[in-house]
Amino acid sequence: MADPLVRWDIAGAAIGAGMAAIGAGIGIGRLAASAVESIARQPEAANDIKGATVLTAAFIEGVCLFACVICLLIKLL
Repeated sequence: MADPLVRWDIAGAAIGAGMAAIGAGIGIGRLAASAVESIARQPEAANDIKGATVLTAAFIEGVCLFACVICLLIKLL
C-alpha cells in the first residue's frame, strides 16, 4: 500500500520540470557565451550570429516548455 503522505507523481513532475528548466538555462547560457565570443572574434558577422543565436534560443525554450508540459501532464494523469 502506498504511503498517502508521499506523492511520488508530484515529486517526479516537479523534479522533471526543474531539470528541464535548469538544462535550458545552462544551454542558453552556453549559447550566449559562445555568441559573444564569436562576435568578439569576428565583429563583421555580428548580425548573422545574433540571428542564429535568437533562433537557437527559441528552439531551446520550446523544448523546455514541451518538457515542462509533459511533466505536468504526467502528474495530472
